[in-house]
Parts: sequence; C-alpha cells; structure tokens
Amino acid sequence: MTNHQTRLEQAQKAVQKASEKAQNTPYRLGYHIMAPAHWINDPNGLIQWAGEYHVFYQHHPYSSKGGPIHWGHVKSKDLVFWEHMPIALAPGEDYDRSGCFSGSAVDNNGKLTLIYTGHVNLDVEKDQFVEYQCLAESSDGVHFKKHPSNPIISEPPKDGSPHFRDPKVWKHNDKWYMVLGNQVNNLGNVVLYESSDLINWEYQGILVQSTGKMGYMFECPDFFELNGKHILLFSPQGMELEGDLYQSLYQNGYYVGKFNYETKEFNHGDFVELDKGFDFYAGQTFLDDKGRRIVIGWMSMWESVMPEQEHGWAGAMTIPRELKLNENNHLVMMPVEELKILRGEHLTLSATVISENIRLDHIKGECLEIVAEYSLKGCTAQKFGINIRCSEDRTEKTMIYYDTHSGKVTVDRNQSGKGEGGIRRSEIHGQDHESIKLHLFIDRSSLELFVNGGETVMTSRIYPNPSSVYVELFAEEGAVQLLNLDSWELADIWK
Repeated sequence: MTNHQTRLEQAQKAVQKASEKAQNTPYRLGYHIMAPAHWINDPNGLIQWAGEYHVFYQHHPYSSKGGPIHWGHVKSKDLVFWEHMPIALAPGEDYDRSGCFSGSAVDNNGKLTLIYTGHVNLDVEKDQFVEYQCLAESSDGVHFKKHPSNPIISEPPKDGSPHFRDPKVWKHNDKWYMVLGNQVNNLGNVVLYESSDLINWEYQGILVQSTGKMGYMFECPDFFELNGKHILLFSPQGMELEGDLYQSLYQNGYYVGKFNYETKEFNHGDFVELDKGFDFYAGQTFLDDKGRRIVIGWMSMWESVMPEQEHGWAGAMTIPRELKLNENNHLVMMPVEELKILRGEHLTLSATVISENIRLDHIKGECLEIVAEYSLKGCTAQKFGINIRCSEDRTEKTMIYYDTHSGKVTVDRNQSGKGEGGIRRSEIHGQDHESIKLHLFIDRSSLELFVNGGETVMTSRIYPNPSSVYVELFAEEGAVQLLNLDSWELADIWK
C-alpha cells in the first residue's frame, strides 16, 4: 500500500466517524452537495464521465474549521441524487504536502484525470509558500494515482509570484489548454499554457490582467465557449465596494469576449458579477452530453460566520445551474431541469391583490421551491415580496422584495436567525418587464433566488430556528397584483 493510499484511508475513516454526529443536526441541508462531515470549500473537477456526473470539492476531513486540503468526491446519474465516494486526493508528497488545492478534471483517452495545485508551506507565520501544478489519474473513477511526472508545472512565469493556482484545463482541436490564477506586482492575472500531452506545458502569456480596480489576485479561472463567445469566469480578490456591487469579501464574475487561438489574444468587455447574493464563490462549469454549460459554486464566503461548524460540518455547494448567454451578453442562470424530480405536494395560490402581510398557512416548511409572479401594471406598492422561514411571532424572517422606485430586488437577512445579517440589492435588467417572477429554492440554511428567468441570481446562507417555517406575502405603501404562486415541498436526498 502506498503512502497516498494510507492517507486516503485515514482521512476516509475520520470523516465517516464524524459523519455520525453531523447527520440530522440543525441547518443540515436536504438537497445540496455536502461532505458527510467537516469542512468543504471550492468545487473542483466538475465533469460528466462514463455516463455519470462527478463533482470533487476542497475538503478537510479532520475538522469543520479547515486545514490541509484533500479532494472530496460525489457522483450522480441525474444531477439530483448524489452518492458520497471515497476521498480522491490527500496531501503528503513533496509537491503537495500542505494541501491539494483547486483544479479541474478531463477525460484523457478514457482516464478520469484530475489537474490540481499542490500547495507547500515554507513558513506559515511569514506566509511563505510555493505552488505547483499536478496531475492524478483514475481508470475506474474512484481510485486516483498521482502521476510520476509531478509536478507538471514546477514554477510560475518569470514575472509571476508564488500565488499560482487553480488550473482549469480543456481541449481544443489536438491541443490541451490551461488557465491559472496568478499574481504579479500585487495585481491579479490569469495566465495561459498549452500542451500536447497534459504533462509538458508551455507558457503562452497573460490572458487577462488586473488594473488596480480588479484587485490583487484572480482565483479559480474557468474559460469556455458559449453561443459563439468566449467566457472567462473567475474570482477576483480585493475589489472595492461600488454602490451595490462587490459587496462580498471576494467576488465571482466574468468577462465575455472573443479568443484567438492563433494569437492567444482575448478581447473582452467589462467585468460582471455572476451572483449578487452573499454566498457564491469559485464557480466552476462543465459541458454535459445534452450540450448544457452547467455551473456549481461554493455556497459560502471566506471569513463568514458559519453556525453549522459547531455541529461538525461547514460549507455546501449551490444547486447545479444551467448557464446561457442572453442577447445583452450577460450570463443567465437557472436551476437544471432535473431538480423537478425533488418536487412533492404541489400547492398554489390563485391571483389576488396584496396590500398587507398575508401568512400562507397552507405553504410552510424548511425545504421548499416557490415561484411567485407579480404584475407591474398598475402596481402602487413601493415594495412587495415574500418573507420566508418566518417564526410564529414574526420576529425571525428572511425578506425578499422588489422596490418599484429603485427597480432593485433585495435580500434582507438581518432577521434570519444565527449567522451574519446584511442586505444585498441588485438592479433588475430590462425595466420594460410587465411582471416580475421570483423563483426561490429554500433548503434549511440556504436561499437561492432566481429573478425573471435567472437574469438576476442571489445566493445566501441563513440560519433560522427549525421551527421558523412560515411564508408570508407582503406589500407596503400600496398594492400589487399577485398573478400566481406555486409551491412544492422538496425531498431530502440524504435520507
């Protein structure tokens, strides 16, 4: 047995033992990807391989507070019901002894191949480290062997820095390409490499580089084609607040443009945030056999208060979302169609005028999907919306509402229970809409809001009391016409 196999078995035993305590605890999610126990962050290695969907994730199997990062692993046949697999990667080699950091997955001649960053701390107190790019392979999609040629890239570009991580690899014609996050002179960059065999890589230059406005580091880059355009999705760190924009500690967003594979030039437009909520980071995408570009993000944020940690787990992934590019060159996200499998009893509310708070006593629960459409014609209310996870006495609630004067949707979690409060606002594009549709996925300690077909998406962790299960409709300073409301209880995939 190799040292790597021993470390994997030790990590697997640790997380399995901890999972007994983490199950059925407060805030435990019902239909999202989570580790059996302990810490997770970035999604990694998203791929459809051998007829199944695979998601790997940054994982510390020994603590809910984080530590030397492993690669956890789940797989699914339908993007809905997930199966926990053995931990795929454990740190310990000279090139990854402090962590197997984020990366991606490809199918290389039938082998499921992971490309990741090996992180090695030199002096933790002085924040001195090195980062290498590494490769691991599997023939069965379960057991992975680190490649004898590791590290496949042993140093950053000449003008780069040790911040050199998160490889995303894809194939175009007969060549492999890799984008990596890098830092140059305390500014974020994405750099490009090319290879014919996944082992020997040649530096091709800087794909995009930061101005001071774009922060000091670009993490988790993802480069793909959609509707004839090229998209660079990445996570800049260090952007300053700008009104309602860039409110989280770190961001996740994209450039849309055109890439020339001959000149290696990427001409693009302005940066756009992908998700306007509190908790979306390190989004990664893959292409499935239906031709869909699907994205999953880490449903948390660095340095956030995480009340679930005291129950032996921390972090989760968003639901899978299909990405589309609209006529305005903006990415639109909507939940994948398969999630309808989770729907249980269907409850409705017919058209009605809302002019005050109305509790929907027939619609309540911890795991719900709600679709509510309001008419903007003749609307006199200054704001209207939905309160979810409300307590019996209304002291606890999460507010989702539309402000007719500003044209913005707001998520207010200042009364959402434990955890951090705060408000996120986002302007709704296309003010010529005759109606506004709010599509909510509620899962115990999370809210994912899709507005007007996913033109605006806002993801938030919330930590209400388990008894706070009520739903309210409300309007202030006037009235609004509710056109229709549909609600479903959603199944728990982990029971």
